[in-house]
Amino acid sequence: MRAIEFYRTKNGSCPIEEFLDSLSDRHAQKAAWTFRLVKRLQIVPQQYFKKLSGTDELWEIRVQQGGERSRYLGFFDGSTLLVLTSAFIKKQQKTPRSEIEIAQQRRADYLHRKTS
Repeated sequence: MRAIEFYRTKNGSCPIEEFLDSLSDRHAQKAAWTFRLVKRLQIVPQQYFKKLSGTDELWEIRVQQGGERSRYLGFFDGSTLLVLTSAFIKKQQKTPRSEIEIAQQRRADYLHRKTS
């Protein structure tokens, strides 16, 4: 079983919570359902959870509600804690490089603050 934690900035804000608050109720409910799936299933179908290609450490949770697709990027801290760092509405086939960079910067910040 996995645990999911949302990254918090140094000042305490939570980008994932802010993103979820911006979604329609149905989309936010589908995201919550998908998070539970990722937490509970040993092997999660790739349509919901997979390693982000082109990176060494990033994973993505994939949510589709109607025609809208959202992605939640994160990394593992240990073997079972998934820390979600960023989220966005996916509008193109490839994950934007800027979103990957944000997730990597937040990962570095999380790990730095964890060891400080």
